[in-house]
Parts: sequence; C-alpha cells; structure tokens
Amino acid sequence: MPFAGVSVVADGRLVHPSSPESAMFYPGSSAASRGSWYHLLVVEGYSRIKDLPNGKRIKTGSFKAGGYQWALKFYPNGDLLEDAGYISVFLSLDQDVAQPVKAHHHFSFIGEVGKQEPARVRGIKASSFHKKGYGFGLHRFMKREALEKSEHLKDDCFTIRCDFIIAEAAAAPLIEVPPPNLSEHLNHLFVTKVGVDVTFEVGHETFAAHRCVLASRSAVFMAELFGPMKEGIAIDDAIQIQDMEPNVFKALLNFVYTDLMPEMEVEGQAGEAVSKVTWLRHLLAAADRFDLQRLKSMCEERLSEHINLGSVTAILGLAAQHHCRGLKEACLEFLKVQSAAILEGVMATSDWQRISATDPSVLNELIAKLASKA
Repeated sequence: MPFAGVSVVADGRLVHPSSPESAMFYPGSSAASRGSWYHLLVVEGYSRIKDLPNGKRIKTGSFKAGGYQWALKFYPNGDLLEDAGYISVFLSLDQDVAQPVKAHHHFSFIGEVGKQEPARVRGIKASSFHKKGYGFGLHRFMKREALEKSEHLKDDCFTIRCDFIIAEAAAAPLIEVPPPNLSEHLNHLFVTKVGVDVTFEVGHETFAAHRCVLASRSAVFMAELFGPMKEGIAIDDAIQIQDMEPNVFKALLNFVYTDLMPEMEVEGQAGEAVSKVTWLRHLLAAADRFDLQRLKSMCEERLSEHINLGSVTAILGLAAQHHCRGLKEACLEFLKVQSAAILEGVMATSDWQRISATDPSVLNELIAKLASKA
C-alpha cells in the first residue's frame, strides 16, 4: 500500500503533522490505482498522556490520499464514558464532499504485518464517509493495561497503522435531498432583523431578536418572554440584561440562531490568549444563566484547551461555581501532575482560597488524585 504520511504525537501534542506532499498519487503503483493507502500515528511519551480525561482527543493534521483529505482522531482514555480505560482511534474525512466516499479501513500496531494485507482490509465492510469530521474506527482498540504489558510499547512509544482502501464514491442518487439549512435561515433572520419583536439592552448596546426563536431554544427565555416572568414588561420596552458584556450577549444570540460555537470578535495581540480565556469564562456563565447546555459544554471543551498555571485556578473556580464536572476534572488532572512546590504556590493564591471556601470538595478530590498518583 502507498504511504499516506506520518503524524507524530509527543507529550500530548501533534508535533509532526503529515504534509500533503507526503501522500501524493504515484501513477506507477498498482496499489495506488486501487485506492489503497496507509497512515502512521506515532505516539511518543505515552506515560505523560495515558491519564488524560476520558473524551479528550488528539487529532492529526490533514493528509491526502485518493484525492481526499483525511485525519486520524486518537483518544488515549477512550472517546465515550463507557470506553474509559481503552484507547480509541478513528479515521475521518477532513473535507466536505458532494457524495459519500466509501472506504474499507483497519487499525493495527505497526508490527502486526499479517493484519495489514490488502486482501484482509478489503474483506472488511466498507464505511460511508459523508461529511467533514465524520469518521469510523474502534472505540476499544486496546485496553491501556494490555498495551502497557505488550511488546507494542517500547521506550514509552508505540505506532498505530491505519490501512484503508478507498472504493468508488457512491453513485449520485436520482433524487438528491439538500442538506439541512434551518440554522442558515434563522441566522439570516437575525442578521437582517426581519420580524424582530423584542429588544435587549446590554450595557450601552441594544440587540433585536425574535421571541419565538429565543423561547424555543431556552427555558429561561421562555419563562421571561411568555411565562410568569413577563409580567410587568411592556411590549415596546427593552429588556435590561445586567452583569453581562455586550459582546458576550451577542455571541450567545449567535449561538441561539445557528447552534454553532461563536468566535471571539475582539482581536488582541500579546494578551490575546488571556482575553480569550476571559471571554470563554463569561460566555460559559451566560450559557449557564440562560440554560443553553450545548453552548455551555462547548465552552467547557474550549476552556479545557487553555488550562495552564496562569489560568487553572480561575477555570477551576468557574467549573465549581457552574457545576462543570468535566472541566473541573480536567483542572484537577492538570494539578495532579504538578510538583509539590508548584502546588504550594497555587494553593497560596486568592483564587484557590476562594474556591476552598465555596466548594471544600475540590480540595478533597485533589488530595484523592494525589494519593492515587503516589
């Protein structure tokens, strides 16, 4: 099978994504003409990533094979809750396609030559990859305990090979049903302000929206606009939103109309990373305030990618205040691997003192994690 590049993960970060040139089509290869490829995922420093939270993934760079862009997704501690303790790995399309692409695929360790024969891979039922990010693979590729005792793990490193054979793209159907576009139409209403019937005043800015759209997306908006909370609010009066920045409320409305994670509009320079963390914290609090659980989870996921010594106490305090179990766990896992001197410094901060006072269970959970490490 032709080589479709290599991705190297070291200490939990992608340090060597495959370049598109590494997976060019070789006309002289009979295997290439049949659409057969393989990509290598090299994991270095396994001991430093094996305790990542369940559901935390590492995605490879995009690589080209058979005229399509692909990517691998690697979960050191399983992608689903029931798969904790296992390694999960998936092959996914990394581009949008007009028609589904069918491919046979198989994962193995690099030394398992017998499992990599094209005939064996072709005998596996083909999966239909129909959109960007959509993938197939193994939720339980191997139990972590078994990997640690196996010959595949050498010098804290192992390599997974993904073999895949691309079949012909699915034939165009006689009747093509367009993809869903409800969010596009709703967003058009939001942008053009056609039919707006409610106004919000946030700071010195005002935002017009549609009562029915807001109420259909949030139980809080439903109660405020159509329930008992609406008493005393005149139709023409702007509703005051206290304790929230205008750009945060605008982002929240964008999510309501599109169901997509908003992007921060304010562009910073040296303090951009800090301002993004602050913005995400405020957006998470707003999502919790208006009972937008999907947006809240999206903010949790983004914040988990920004946990460091400078932000961990602020993020942990936010997680405890808004009952974000996954984000809280990610912060505690980060603290678990720090040295005693660093932990002492963290616990001396005012943020930590505030967390300990409002949620004493945080300290107990951290102590339990430190004890399990010993």
